[in-house]
Amino acid sequence: MQRIHQKTLQDLEFPTVLEQLAARCNTELGKDAVLQLEPISDVAYLKTVLGQTSEYLASFENDNCIPNHGFDTINSELKLLQIENTTLEISGFRRIGSICKTIGIHKKFFKKFKEYYPLLFAFSETVDENKTIVDEIDSVIDKFGEIRDNASIDLKNIRHQINGVRGKINQSFGAALTRCQASEFLDEIRESVVENRRVLAVKAMYRKKVRGTVMGTSKTGSIVYIVPEATLQYSTELSNLEFEEKEEIQKILNQLTNYIRPYSEDLENYQHFLTHIDITASKAKYASEMNAVLPEINTERRLFLRDAYHPLLFLSNKQKKEKTWPQSIELHQEKRIIVISGPNAGGKSITLKTIGLLQLMLQSGLLIPVHERSTVFLFDKILTDIGDNQSIENHLSTYSYRLKNMNQFLKRCNNKTLFLIDEFGTGSDPELGGALAEACLEVFYEREAYGVITTHYSNLKLLANELPHAVNANMLFDNKTLLPTFKLVMGQAGSSFTFEVAQKNGIPYSLINKAKKKIERGKVRFDATIAKLQKERSKMAKTGSRLQDEETKARGEAKRLEELNAKIKNKLENYQEQYDHNQRMIYLGNKLNDAAEKYFLDNKKRPLVSELLRIVETENSKRKKTSAKQAKAKKAQKKQVTNELEQKIVKVRKEKVVKKKKAMQAEKVKPRPVFKIGDRVRLFDGKAVGTIDKLEKNKAVVNYGLFTTNVGVEQLDLVEAKTK
Repeated sequence: MQRIHQKTLQDLEFPTVLEQLAARCNTELGKDAVLQLEPISDVAYLKTVLGQTSEYLASFENDNCIPNHGFDTINSELKLLQIENTTLEISGFRRIGSICKTIGIHKKFFKKFKEYYPLLFAFSETVDENKTIVDEIDSVIDKFGEIRDNASIDLKNIRHQINGVRGKINQSFGAALTRCQASEFLDEIRESVVENRRVLAVKAMYRKKVRGTVMGTSKTGSIVYIVPEATLQYSTELSNLEFEEKEEIQKILNQLTNYIRPYSEDLENYQHFLTHIDITASKAKYASEMNAVLPEINTERRLFLRDAYHPLLFLSNKQKKEKTWPQSIELHQEKRIIVISGPNAGGKSITLKTIGLLQLMLQSGLLIPVHERSTVFLFDKILTDIGDNQSIENHLSTYSYRLKNMNQFLKRCNNKTLFLIDEFGTGSDPELGGALAEACLEVFYEREAYGVITTHYSNLKLLANELPHAVNANMLFDNKTLLPTFKLVMGQAGSSFTFEVAQKNGIPYSLINKAKKKIERGKVRFDATIAKLQKERSKMAKTGSRLQDEETKARGEAKRLEELNAKIKNKLENYQEQYDHNQRMIYLGNKLNDAAEKYFLDNKKRPLVSELLRIVETENSKRKKTSAKQAKAKKAQKKQVTNELEQKIVKVRKEKVVKKKKAMQAEKVKPRPVFKIGDRVRLFDGKAVGTIDKLEKNKAVVNYGLFTTNVGVEQLDLVEAKTK
């Protein structure tokens, strides 16, 4: 795969995609690296990068979330490590330690979930974790960025001495403060701090009575700030110890730098690893926002983009909460070139740019917003001629520039090339420019290149119709409003709707007729025929859509009626069985009644028993003999029916209980009235209205006229309060 030309990247707005991608990076190195992204020439590496992005995208939808990969760059530290006798600062060590810890966390995570992220795990295995660097840094620097006391034996001793001297300073200063205070030499503030030293605030009149070094005076001159003589001696000792501490710290940091210096290559690899993870994460975030997927990558030179969206347009419309129209387009060996025609502002250029930009994104390792069943071929070259390329600097007109560009196309075009040309052949005399464009298109066709062009030229539409492996296409327009529907239709050229659009925009009809007379009659008829066909296609599409909706509704209705018919048939069969059973029971009852009446009259048991046995045998002869297994199955079926019925009953009862509870809760929420003697009330579940005669301890005596009853007030509902 060859390097894609920079002009193609600009034509298809690929840098804008990279800017949006960079905005989703967490690190500065990641942002810089993303802006330098270009199509990847190594197919195996490209598939690996795409797979890693797809795995990272999958992590957003499961519980195994990939750890945070953020880090601060250590480029300056890596440069210093290359220079002998240099020492890193504490902040540099902390950044190095943080990167090493992040690497350890990622390696541990990807090893644990290598079944979910096999490609990311394989990438994590390319770096070796170095725990000793972290251990060494942590042994010297604590979590607050301070050098530990036990970083060395000498530092520990020095700091112990410093603490002792500071204690003596405080002790001696306290003694001097107490002595001067007792002698009333001090001002009301007693003490202050000058140049990070505690000083006595001595009244100016007593300055000679206090031994020590003067550090300054107040603005009014009434106070003199003095360091006591005893404290001063200890302060000098403290300064010497602090200097020794700085020297020891520098020595420790120098030793730590020398320890880390041999691992500078590992640290550079760590930074590269995390930068790559940052880029992969930004690609996954970008893909998530536009529902992008990894389509199938084939080697059969087939490009099928189903429900493809232009990424920039999709995200822009998503932000505006507007609809974006997808396109489906297919190129293969039997249909290598598509010629799209139709009026301006119909979506031809967007379709062209969608194909090119999605191809560029995929070949740069980004997932693309298409249907998951799409399939893509990786082209060696992508050639574009889109937009007005007039060059003022090179004194080239639009047409001259296009001719120069076309010359490059003819030189570089082969059977692994995808070319995208907008308004093919424009910029010159329509007939001459159209003829030259036709000749170029024939060359592209002969070299078996794949391509999509947009044009208004009739000769190019006819050529696409004549060539076996080329096809016409058009962007559908509404035949009434002449507004675009943004739908690409294959197999038919599109009309430019020149005169129709002119008439819609207010151009006088007489002027349009005059224009029609100035051009060849055949051309007008040809364009009119195309326009008519396009309108008919639009009508057919709408009719087909309507018929499909009606067919769906009819199928649904037929299914519903079929289910209803089956239910009714089943009920009728059940009713018939019940009727036959009842008739048989009546017949048997009559037989038994006759036998009983005969026995009542003659009181003979033998004929009675004989008659009963005959009836039983007759009935048993009608019954079908069943095996024990069948009888068990029938019994189980009856039991199942009974259980289902019981479950339904239980369910209905539970629903009633829930409804009752909800009703009671609603009643609880409603504030309860305060009852008084004489109020007219009734029970919640009753209709009779009575009067309260007596109230005592949440009980009420309710008089219904003929009788009285004693009930709890929580069971009563107020009908009418007693009027005063």
